[in-house]
Formats: sequence, C-alpha cells, structure tokens
Amino acid sequence: MSYNKLLKNGAVIMAAAMLTLTACKHKDTTTTTTPALTNADDNGGYASDAAKLETNNNDVISIADAAASTGSANLRTTSGYPVITNDTAVTPHVLTVDFGPTDHMCLDGKDRKGEIIVTYIGKYKDSASTHTITYSSYYVNDIQLTGNKKVQNMGMNTSGQVYYDVTVNDSIILAPDSIISWTGSRTRTWLAGYKTDPRSDDEYLIGGTTTLTRANGNVFTMTITTPLQVAAVCPYIEAGVMTIASTSFTSGSRTLDYGSGTCDAAATLTIGTHTYAITLR
Repeated sequence: MSYNKLLKNGAVIMAAAMLTLTACKHKDTTTTTTPALTNADDNGGYASDAAKLETNNNDVISIADAAASTGSANLRTTSGYPVITNDTAVTPHVLTVDFGPTDHMCLDGKDRKGEIIVTYIGKYKDSASTHTITYSSYYVNDIQLTGNKKVQNMGMNTSGQVYYDVTVNDSIILAPDSIISWTGSRTRTWLAGYKTDPRSDDEYLIGGTTTLTRANGNVFTMTITTPLQVAAVCPYIEAGVMTIASTSFTSGSRTLDYGSGTCDAAATLTIGTHTYAITLR
C-alpha cells in the first residue's frame, strides 16, 4: 500500500474516532431539565394551606383534650389565661377554654384570644366518648378559626394505640378576603404522649380524605396515602404522603411528600415524571 493511501486511510480512521468521542462526550453531559412550577396552586399553595389547616386542627383538639383531662390547657399565660370552665350540670357537658378578648402570649409562643367551646359526652380518653368543638371569636397569631369538628374515641387499634375518628368542617380566615376551608374525615392515632399530661410530647398519625377550598376558589381532594406525622411542638407536618386531585389541573394528579420526620418547611411535589422541592408558607 502506498504512503499516500495509508495517510488517507489513517485520516478517515482518526475522523471516525473523533466523531465517536464527541458523540460519547455529548451523551454523558446531557441532562433532563425539570420545567419550573408556573401554577401558583402547585408552587406551595395547597400544600401550605393543608399544613395550616392540619396544624391548627390538631392544636385545637390537643388543647380541648388537655383542658378536659386535666383542667388545664398547659398554655397558661402570665396574665392567667386561659380560663377553663366545665359545666357538667347540663347534658351534654360544655367545656369552655377562654383565652380572653385580646391577644395573650401562651407558653408555646403563640398569641391566642377568644374561646374554644367543647360539647361532650364522656372523657376524651374514654372509648366511645364524643366531643364537638366550635369557636367563639377564636384567633391564633391573628388567624381566625371558624366551623366545627366532631371527635369520637374509637378505643385501641390492633397496635394498641388509641385512635379517634374526626369529622371536620373548618375554615381559617387569613384576611377578610382570604379564607381557606376544608371538609371531610380524619383518623387521628395517638403516637406519643398519651400517658403524660404535658402537650409538648404529643405526636399523632393522621389519615383520611378531605376536600380543600383555597382562597382563590380552587378545590382539591387530598387523600393521605402514608399517615401524616404531626407533633404539638412543630408548626409543620413532619412526615407523610398524600395525593392531590383537582379539576383545575391540566393533567393528572399530584403526590405531596412532607418528608421523613424533620420539623421543617420543606416538602416535595411530584407531577408526572418531575419532582419539585417546595417550601411551605
């Protein structure tokens, strides 16, 4: 073979090798870019609303439980509030937890005012007892709670944990033109703190399905697939997974994951094949 022919063949081989290397390098560095969340409802909206409702719901039930069980909400302020009255002369009995007409800083660092009113039959920790909770001008950190919830003690589950069926029909009023509401049912399982009086060590697992209506009027069906973990000392949902369906979505449902047990504002939202980190507000 002539020198010129060898040179020509070598150039062809070298070009092919360079093309192969270029193609491999391009393949290794290609990444899939997750599109930005453009829907305000997806971008922390219903996730934050659900967390606010869930946290306030459990806070109120815990206060009512402590007041009914011990005569104290374990939230006493320097000014002597809350004042607890328990009228057992009427049936059903009526328990009132009164935080006063103006804001009072409670031991958990939250400002409260107004009343939580509990109409009940049986003690909170007694199997088959029922408690219906309503409000009278009740505010937490300037957020007003309205509506009602019914809590029934169902006894112990197969794991030996006390649990409750909760029917909710509540709203929280962030501003006169900003109201978040929900209806539905919850199963509330006492995970920790059942045998102690202080609320600070109370933890619960929450299951069930609710319908959430945001302030913008959009409606979402939220089904818990992995129980939500909530603690009295944490302002966020610490763990758990739920699916979200809505007619406002252009495609498919969403999966919302609140994490694995850390008290923080972080959550992840999965839409189709994309997963987003979101921050609860």
